[in-house]
Amino acid sequence: MATRSWHGSVQKSGISARNDRAVAMALFGKQPLRFVLALFFTLLACTGMSAQAADFAPYGKASTALDLYPDMDLVFDVNYPDPQDLHVLYGFVRNAQRHVQGRKVLVLHGPELRAFAREHYETYQPVIDRMAELARDGVEFRMCNDALRAAGYEPDDMHGFVTVIASGFPEIALLQQQGFRYINPVPLNVADLRRRHPAD
Repeated sequence: MATRSWHGSVQKSGISARNDRAVAMALFGKQPLRFVLALFFTLLACTGMSAQAADFAPYGKASTALDLYPDMDLVFDVNYPDPQDLHVLYGFVRNAQRHVQGRKVLVLHGPELRAFAREHYETYQPVIDRMAELARDGVEFRMCNDALRAAGYEPDDMHGFVTVIASGFPEIALLQQQGFRYINPVPLNVADLRRRHPAD
């Protein structure tokens, strides 16, 4: 007659506990303690290898040159497929403000312009509130009239902190002629990159 033990296995009556020792020996050999110690030191070695990898520096370590920048006027060429990428732009502009004194002009001439339409405020409120915050701090928003009309909008469809100019590319060229430095703010987010890609 068979009975079920506490660990769920089925044992026949009359079988001695020697079978359990036989199983243990089959799994771990004659000296289970040696097996456990070997496993422990293997894991310890792996941990040490990970620490060594973190300290591995065949080309040395980076130097720093955190010098102050001179005053410069900056023009940002903004042409984003996704209006939500304006959140990344917000960070770029804030970084520039911390490091560089001078005027900041954003020239908008891509699909992101729909976020600035008053009729879409509820949809894009978080990012537009951040853009309005930049405007309050002196950042200028200039929107291409050609792109705006091609998208089906009129100038008065846009929020009040936007200035509609004749054309985006000539505006950028004009600002460069006036001494502005050109910035191409590609919306690639590096926030928490080390945590998000720990294996790279």
